[in-house]
Amino acid sequence: MINQITLSDIFMVLGFSLSLYSCVSNDVIQTLGTFLSSNRDKSAFVIWLFAGSVLVITFVLGWLINDGDMSFGRLARIPFAEHFYWWHVLPPVILILMTRKGMPVSTTFLILSVFSSSTVISLMLAKSFMGYLLAFLASIVLYFIIARPLEKKFLYTRDKKVSKWWHVAKWSATAFLWSQWLMQDAANLFVYLPRKLDFIEMVVSLCMFLTFLGWVAYKRGGEIQNIVKLKTNTQDIRSATIIDFVYAFILLYFQNVNNVPMSTTWVFIGLLAGREIAMYNRIRFETQKKVYKHVAKDFTKTLLGLVISIVVVSIINHFELIKQVIYTYLHLD
Repeated sequence: MINQITLSDIFMVLGFSLSLYSCVSNDVIQTLGTFLSSNRDKSAFVIWLFAGSVLVITFVLGWLINDGDMSFGRLARIPFAEHFYWWHVLPPVILILMTRKGMPVSTTFLILSVFSSSTVISLMLAKSFMGYLLAFLASIVLYFIIARPLEKKFLYTRDKKVSKWWHVAKWSATAFLWSQWLMQDAANLFVYLPRKLDFIEMVVSLCMFLTFLGWVAYKRGGEIQNIVKLKTNTQDIRSATIIDFVYAFILLYFQNVNNVPMSTTWVFIGLLAGREIAMYNRIRFETQKKVYKHVAKDFTKTLLGLVISIVVVSIINHFELIKQVIYTYLHLD
């Protein structure tokens, strides 16, 4: 006899679907953003086929190696919810709305915090801030070294034909980064589902992921892509390749630190901020005011997204208490 579908099941599936779409539309640009910018001549289908192949290989191998766990152990500290309610669907809805405004919101804080204890939230915050700081410092050091011999050359030769080996390197870097991001952000994608999935559940979830990924490829990233487009020379395939490799190795490092989820958004913004500052100081490609304006704007948007996430999560987690206080205040109870 088929088990009766409950309202909790509906909220679980709806939450997963919206979460998957919001994560793809918001966070995927961190990894595929430079790939989209530097491959404007490639069709959306080719972009989707390439990214989709890496996605399927990564998750299928993870599913096999981790005995059905699609989160790569990132949800070990976050138990599966026994019941789902309407407010569990709110975080991805809010994330979708904020993404449409081009705001780089941390999916980790907005979605995972609803299911996490205060201890886990504190660990995620600490690891994410550490990720921003490490990415910021690493990119400043790296680009202080390579800005003049490499990036300056890229700027002056961006209209010339690029060696085919740079194209090979770029696609390799994107595949490496994309797989690392998927393993790191898998917790955000699968927090609504049981920690162990059978074969059918795994296939259905991947089909949904591929569908949303196709939409992002078709839209060429949407509004959030502007964060990448506005950065210096990111549309040059050589510069984009270096960015992807640096970002991927930073994620690989944090992948092996512990299984606490972290905000890859903060790592990405930190990497771009350090790069812009180092590039300005080495080759003076823009005015100082414009450079620091972009850096401050990205950081402010990310910080605002974090504040909104914390407020939303606090309201959801204390909804019954807030409702009781309001009823008492209005003498409705």
